Amino acid sequence: MRNVPPSAWIGMAGIALAFFAALFAPWIAPYGEREVVGQVWEPMTWTHPLGTDNLGRDLLSRVVYGAQTTLFVALAASVLSFAIGIFLSFFAAVVRGWIDQGLSRLNDLMMSIPTLIFALVVLAALPQELWILILVMAVLDSTRVFRLGRAVAVDLAVMDFVEAARLRGEGTGWIIFREILPNALSPLLAEFGLRFAFAVLFLSTLSFLGLGIQPPDADWGGMVKDNSNGIIFGVPASLIPGAAIAVLAICVNIVVDWLLRRTSSLKGGRDG
Repeated sequence: MRNVPPSAWIGMAGIALAFFAALFAPWIAPYGEREVVGQVWEPMTWTHPLGTDNLGRDLLSRVVYGAQTTLFVALAASVLSFAIGIFLSFFAAVVRGWIDQGLSRLNDLMMSIPTLIFALVVLAALPQELWILILVMAVLDSTRVFRLGRAVAVDLAVMDFVEAARLRGEGTGWIIFREILPNALSPLLAEFGLRFAFAVLFLSTLSFLGLGIQPPDADWGGMVKDNSNGIIFGVPASLIPGAAIAVLAICVNIVVDWLLRRTSSLKGGRDG
């Protein structure tokens, strides 16, 4: 840990602060998530350190609760996307043949469709449920995970230790989870950080367009949308959740860049 640069410590501190706010939101927030406590767009005061929003709710409380919603949805979507993408990509790389070709071409087809347009069409046609939002985000993001996972697994599948496992008569599940997965964790963990940051940005975009987290629940993208009209009157209410999104994305990318630099195999993969 002595070799961790200051930038990585700053990034980890920012991520830890965001998750701390998300986990302890009911105890940290001075007011309720939906509680109207003042006038519309009040300035920053000791009572309301960040002012109030377009409905007179405390903006600090909304930002804290917004961290809870934003991080939960982004993390759930990222975990699910990795579960889908890694399993399918490793299975395709190990089995090969027509299964590999079929999954790879299907993945190419999914990636050829603009992600935001695809999500808007699907979410507009389906009920506005949280689990549907998470599932759609996960399926769309799993295509990127599949591409990386297959590239890593194809290289590992021809290694001597995998061939030895085949000769011992080990099954496909053993080879995937006991031989390939442990040796692919470094690039996958770094990619998980990037995909989590993209999930936060993607969720914020969907909420800003009205198809993400639905009011009155707080999330950072929806807060930017709700208070965007205040910019005309010089009210910074929409800039504060926007700054929270930007700071979290920067912190995650700083930590991921540090992980990439300290792993030689990752550097070689990126240079290639």
